[in-house]
Amino acid sequence: MKLPNTAHTSRPWRIHEITPDFRLYDVWALPTPGGPDDFPRLIRQTTGGDTANNPSWVARTLFAIRWKLGKLLGWDNPDSGVGSRVPTLRDRLPADLRDGPSGPEFDRLPFTSVYLTDNEWASEMGNRTCHGVMHLSWVPDGAGGYRGQMAVLVKPNGVFGKAYMAAIGPFRHLIVYPPLMRGIEREWRAGTPQDSPPTA
Repeated sequence: MKLPNTAHTSRPWRIHEITPDFRLYDVWALPTPGGPDDFPRLIRQTTGGDTANNPSWVARTLFAIRWKLGKLLGWDNPDSGVGSRVPTLRDRLPADLRDGPSGPEFDRLPFTSVYLTDNEWASEMGNRTCHGVMHLSWVPDGAGGYRGQMAVLVKPNGVFGKAYMAAIGPFRHLIVYPPLMRGIEREWRAGTPQDSPPTA
């Protein structure tokens, strides 16, 4: 379920102090009901995902087209990513987060972990279009349990990046995210990994 931005901005997440120049694009309640100690399970499910696992064939096709375009146009070349075109957000971390765990690595998705706490985890990706952050958190669900919450923050790369993010917005909201959420729920119940959305 899509949430208002205040569901993310009203909470005292550490990500706020690290990404003041990023725009919050989406906040989603994840269909991952659990207890107070289930956040590591959500992280494992996320790092094991792949865009090829999206339940929607339309979304899978869009992702496949995006990767092919990226390869053809050089959007995803190594010199366009984190550590090359843009510095990693780990360079911005305060000492306590920098000295703590960064989080696990992804099996297939083009993200790199930035930091991990008991109830939030940030990972980043970069290409010619943008520098993006996927922020996962573990929040009370209002009924005595907990659930995951995902926020997507993006710093577009110039005019092209802003135009690109505006163009893909309807596809993300209408085609990619709804089946993705159903897939996350199904895999959460089954206990197996599901894909996570690249920001761009």
